Amino acid sequence: MRLVLASNNAKKLAELRTLFGGLPLEVVAQGDLGIAEADEPHATFVENALAKARHAARLGGAAAIADDSGLCVDALGGAPGVASAHYAEVALPALDREERRRVQDAANNRRLLDALQGAADRRARFVSTLVALRHADDPQPLIVSGRWEGFVLDAPRGEGGFGYDPLLWIDELGCSVAELDAATKNRISHRAQAARAMRALLREAWRLG
Repeated sequence: MRLVLASNNAKKLAELRTLFGGLPLEVVAQGDLGIAEADEPHATFVENALAKARHAARLGGAAAIADDSGLCVDALGGAPGVASAHYAEVALPALDREERRRVQDAANNRRLLDALQGAADRRARFVSTLVALRHADDPQPLIVSGRWEGFVLDAPRGEGGFGYDPLLWIDELGCSVAELDAATKNRISHRAQAARAMRALLREAWRLG
C-alpha cells in the first residue's frame, strides 16, 4: 500500500520509514508527487493533522499520514502549541532551508524564555499527533498522540536536535532533549511514541502486517 506523508521533511520521512519497517507500506513524501504544503489554520494538533492528511490523500490519490506537533507550556495556556514552528515573528531573508530553520528556532526560543520570565510553573511537553486516512473522505481516521513531559529551562543546554530541544529538560534523564543522542531521542520522543501507537493501529484496523 502506498502511504503519502503530508510533509516534505526528509528527516521525518526517513524516521517514519524506519518506524513502519516491516509493514507492507511504501511511504512517499507528498513533495515527490508534486503536492504543495496544506494550510494549517486550526487551533489544535488533531485538526491540523487531519487537514494535512486529507489534502495529501486527495491530491495523491492514495492513503495518507500527517503529523502535527509542537511544545505546550502550562503557564502559557498551552502556547506555543500549534504555532510552535513560527512562535516568533522574524524576517527570513534569502537563506537556505536549514539556515532559515536555525534563525527561526533561535527566535522562538528567545520569545519563549521572555514569556516565562518570573514564572514559577515551567511544566511543558512536546506533543505529536498522527492521523492516517485510507482516502480523503475516510470516515474512520486513525488518530494517535504522543506526549513527552518536561520542564522549560532558564537557558538553552545542548547542541543537538532542533526547535525547542535545548530548552526542554527531561527530569528522569537528567538532561535536556538537545543533550540526548539521536538514537535515544528517536526511541523515546513524542513522535516515536505516536508512531508506535500508529503502527499498532495500522496492523489492527487496516489489517497490515
